[in-house]
Amino acid sequence: MFSYFPVLILLSPLAAGLIIGLLGRAIGAKAARLGVAAEAIAFALSLLVLYEVTTGGPQTIHLSPWNDGILQFGLHIDRLSSVMLVYIAALSILIHLFSIRYMQQERGYTRFHSLLAFTGFVLFGMVSSANLLMLFLFWQLLSWFVPLLSYNHSHPLTVRGAFRTFVMQRIGDVAFLAAVVLAYRAYGTLDFQQLFLRAADIQSSLFLGSFEMRADTAITLLIFIGAMSKSAQFPLHMWLPDSLYAPTPVTALLHAGIINAGGFLLTRLAPLYDLNPPTLHLVFAVGMLTALLGSSMMLVQNDIKKTLGYSTIGQMGFMIMECGLGAYGLAIFHLIAHGLFKGTIFLNCGYVIHAARQEPRLPPKIERAERSQFSTLTWLTGFLTTLILPLIILLAAHGILRIPLGDSQGTVIFLFFGWATSSQAILTLYRLRAVATWKVAASMLFTLFLVVVTYLLAAESFTHFLFPAPGEVATHFQAGALPVALFDVLVSAFALIIILGWMLIYAESHGRTIGMPQWVNTLQVRIYLLLMNRLYLDALAMRLGRLIRREIDRLNASRIFPYVAGLIAIGSALAFDAALPPLPPAQIALAIFVAVLLPLFPLHGIYVAALTRRPGYQAVALAVLLPAAGLFGLSRLMPDLPVETLRAVSVLALFGAVYGSLKALGETRVPQLVAYASVSFFSALWWSFGVTGTFAVQPIIYFAATILISAGMLLAWQRVHRRYGNLTLERMHGLA
Repeated sequence: MFSYFPVLILLSPLAAGLIIGLLGRAIGAKAARLGVAAEAIAFALSLLVLYEVTTGGPQTIHLSPWNDGILQFGLHIDRLSSVMLVYIAALSILIHLFSIRYMQQERGYTRFHSLLAFTGFVLFGMVSSANLLMLFLFWQLLSWFVPLLSYNHSHPLTVRGAFRTFVMQRIGDVAFLAAVVLAYRAYGTLDFQQLFLRAADIQSSLFLGSFEMRADTAITLLIFIGAMSKSAQFPLHMWLPDSLYAPTPVTALLHAGIINAGGFLLTRLAPLYDLNPPTLHLVFAVGMLTALLGSSMMLVQNDIKKTLGYSTIGQMGFMIMECGLGAYGLAIFHLIAHGLFKGTIFLNCGYVIHAARQEPRLPPKIERAERSQFSTLTWLTGFLTTLILPLIILLAAHGILRIPLGDSQGTVIFLFFGWATSSQAILTLYRLRAVATWKVAASMLFTLFLVVVTYLLAAESFTHFLFPAPGEVATHFQAGALPVALFDVLVSAFALIIILGWMLIYAESHGRTIGMPQWVNTLQVRIYLLLMNRLYLDALAMRLGRLIRREIDRLNASRIFPYVAGLIAIGSALAFDAALPPLPPAQIALAIFVAVLLPLFPLHGIYVAALTRRPGYQAVALAVLLPAAGLFGLSRLMPDLPVETLRAVSVLALFGAVYGSLKALGETRVPQLVAYASVSFFSALWWSFGVTGTFAVQPIIYFAATILISAGMLLAWQRVHRRYGNLTLERMHGLA
């Protein structure tokens, strides 16, 4: 019976999403409550799964009839998966409930709840996947749903944010896909358990010219790039602040759920990363840089939501730092605690923003009176109470719980995180004059001590719950450990940054400044401007985007560009292998006919004209029939083609892929965009045939997917065209 529970957890939101999407208008406002019911069922089943896994051990559920090869699908439910299932289900219930009233007056009410249910299904599938390919497929679906959930396509800033999110996610997805391909080629399996065993036993290397790299190192680096894009690590963090224009439930889901995917991915592949300490050191460095920049940019924001957004970036940096030190249990605990905290804040920040608009801009009299009282004793008292006392409490809590700081660098980083957070909380209460008497202060400090002890006890217990095998936690810590001298330098630098930051904030809270040399003040202003402008990365990205778009438009507007590109492609193909054997005239005619139907650059013109100039559904039919006829002709022609000709075909295919991509990027007319994108996709198919010289199952599946996507997009365009007229992409933002 247990084996059906994880499947039902996935099917519950999937069924709800389909019913809401297909029958939403008939069901009406009650459709949203169907999503709540589905998530409630998933939550109840997740609790049962967590109990069964805790008492009975992990289980693998096979969903495909074959258990070998690349196309094997299944669910692997261990303690990590079951904990994440419970967390995602609980979070989804809250967001669904909040969305019922919040999105009530929106036109796309049922569409939004359908997408929200589908997103829950994707998250459930991602955390319970049994192999790397299945995890990647759900990872890819998540990258599509994130921009779709932004919802308000009539708002230009939302559209820009959704597009940037889409682009940034694609960067990580391409790297992740490359890692999947490399893993299968190096180890012959994508099943997690088999992959970990073979990676530990097989020493495989990759060669790029004279450069050699271990296969597991390349795989872990590429997967980490995918994690960077999802978890907003520098420099792939720019999409997260732009997503704040989305509806409040979406921002809560992003900051409490989706952005945690990177930490989960690294934890799921922890045995693979344990084999590559250099990769873990890079993970730690990127996380540290992200934590520093995210926290710094948070301090200079004057918008509440942007402040929360950069706070999330900083927290994700801390989480990735913990993964880089092998503290995967602490990272998951941090993930859950921060997600619940930040999700609650985002769901309630609207109320705070509205209340803040009614507050007077001038500080109250009590604050102005406080600024006149400042002395050395004030400095010393504040230093002891708001900075040293939290550190003493944390060290005492570690001593009581017998948590050794010397055995784990991740625990030390966790200590620094707790120190900075508790110091900030006490300093805030001090500035707000929330401590009226010494009795109140004593009770608050005792409460802080209890909170710290409980938090540390929960984190330590959770780590050993997540990795119950003897020595497993120590193995992770040992793999991610930095050299002692380097770690001591980093710890000292962090302590110095915290102390200096405290001094600046404390002095400013009393209306005072610290006397510094002029060059320090100048540097401080420049750093402030740099952080305020988000390191100018947005301006650089926009300028680079405009430059690329201008050059692409210039090439597309040129009448001689297609002819020049075609001549260069033909010349390169002939020069690649000068010993091309002569072909019979009938074979040449058939080859040209096939290259016209299954478009091969530079003989793609008839295919493009058929998709762009034929009216109505004729273009849709031709998008399927022409390539199908060309593929049939190619199957007859290929056995008789010599190897030299196939090599020349592969060269033409490479030129066609680049040419089709450039033309598609420069198009704003939908039929032309679909046509040239299809040319690029079919060029990849031609390249595969030219390199291998045989028909295989994978290229045929790729061919079928390409024609279905092309025909489907043209069919959708026909419906849009019938209703709204001949629109370009710039005018389609308000249609959804």
